[in-house]
Amino acid sequence: MNIVVLDGYPLNPGDLDWAPIESLGSLTVYDRSTKFQIIERSRSAKAILVNKIVINKEIIDQLPLLEYIGVMATGYNNIDLEAAKERGITVTNVKAYGPASVAQHTIGLLLAIANHVELHSQSVKRGDWESCEDFCYTKTPLSELDGKTMGLIGLGDIGTRVADLAHALGMKVVAYRKNPKKTDKKFIEMVTLERLFETSDVISLHCPLTEETHEIINEQRLASMKSNAILLNTGRGPLIHEKALADALREGVIAAAGLDVLSEEPPKSDNPLLTAPNCIITPHNAWASFEARQRLLSMVAGNLKAYSEGAPTNKL
Repeated sequence: MNIVVLDGYPLNPGDLDWAPIESLGSLTVYDRSTKFQIIERSRSAKAILVNKIVINKEIIDQLPLLEYIGVMATGYNNIDLEAAKERGITVTNVKAYGPASVAQHTIGLLLAIANHVELHSQSVKRGDWESCEDFCYTKTPLSELDGKTMGLIGLGDIGTRVADLAHALGMKVVAYRKNPKKTDKKFIEMVTLERLFETSDVISLHCPLTEETHEIINEQRLASMKSNAILLNTGRGPLIHEKALADALREGVIAAAGLDVLSEEPPKSDNPLLTAPNCIITPHNAWASFEARQRLLSMVAGNLKAYSEGAPTNKL
């Protein structure tokens, strides 16, 4: 079968091998594709593999040979599932390839805020330590996480991993999720959303983006948080009302934020969070460790192989 990868660079910038997918058919890989190139590049494809490329009904209708869309990620809001179903096109995604990496990045953002590692490293390199009268110094107060409360909104694979790491740091862990099912981890206390916002020193978002969770972080929620609170988001950008968060950081409503996702990616220069104080932003790369990408590629190949054998897995 003809297989086309339309935006392969984020998954494989050159340090992985496409062989597991190449073994399943005739493979063409494009690092990136504009919306104007999708149809021409996919015209002869039976299977296309995409990460964030939007595949809508207009595109599907112009690809009569297409039988399979493999999403090289967990999120699939870029695929028109209804249009695919009408055409009998199988759509699959990949789950649980990167909980360890995303959880590690989440705690990395938290530690960067609590310890200001980069700030002090830059200070040392500027010569501040060399000219210091004492054997040590701090440019800004450091904070200890032990004994503080981590509040998790969402308790799936990633949220649970974050809970484990926070617990290892000596933090109290509370969590909220829509599903009332309790966790079997005895150190996690399930609480209401209101109590989580009011009592947490750190709030970390790990819930799916739905109508209910869209801008779950808004002016009202921010006002209910502690003034020393830290907000973390390695989930989806639209979980946060970005202007409200930027205003809250400027006005000292909360202390800091660590974000790996924004509502528009890449962001435009007028995004208010780009100039907000005490706001660390990384470019949606919490998932992108070498090990996680390697697992992802293997699982993408596994989905395609299962489909080719007539028993599709992870079907949407």
